[in-house]
Amino acid sequence: MLTGMARLLVVKTTAGADAPERCSQAFTVASTAAAAGVPVSFWLTGESAWFALPGRAASFELPHAAPLPDLLDLLLASGTVTLCTQCAARRDIGPADTLPGIRIAGAAVFVEEIMGDGAQAVVY
Repeated sequence: MLTGMARLLVVKTTAGADAPERCSQAFTVASTAAAAGVPVSFWLTGESAWFALPGRAASFELPHAAPLPDLLDLLLASGTVTLCTQCAARRDIGPADTLPGIRIAGAAVFVEEIMGDGAQAVVY
């Protein structure tokens, strides 16, 4: 059991359906931390950017893995989910296209988060 955890965990996933195990690991680690009460900032970059769109997480399949829509819902309810600005632009994804609660932000915000007092970052 985690106690006294106030540090921010920043998880950045670059993998999507192209690397399902890495993608699932990122979602699983972030959602497990969030469920344990750890503040989480989850970043969708690269191919994972597609999961910012409605219905995309539901199309993800990986045997013996928790359903991605459930993990994403947990992260949206308890943490911050961010879509990379450049990744969104390369895929023609705008704010009106994303699931409610997903913000679009860039490298400056990512650096600010990972450099915060006691922050821990993990990249998948």
